[in-house]
Amino acid sequence: MSKQLHLYDVIKRPVITEKSHVMAEELRQYVFEVDLRANKIQIAEAVMRVFNVDVVKVRTMVMPLKRGRRLRKAYVRQQAWKKAIVTVPAGQSISLFEM
Repeated sequence: MSKQLHLYDVIKRPVITEKSHVMAEELRQYVFEVDLRANKIQIAEAVMRVFNVDVVKVRTMVMPLKRGRRLRKAYVRQQAWKKAIVTVPAGQSISLFEM
């Protein structure tokens, strides 16, 4: 049985890039880094309660870890993380992404 994640443990940070800015403006899709253990239902609930918007769809993907090399030694440059793309209905937006 898995431990229930707290509301503020599910969403770690917003991912603000050029591509996510265009997605927010044109498609009403917002990108977040979320906990690896979080599922789509928990992500939707967290976004609805924290940002006070309705959620139409949640898509998730696990971004793989990045490896590096120094001579013969291999090391991990960046750990794996989970990305969630949250779609909100027309007429609603998350003010965190607006510039």
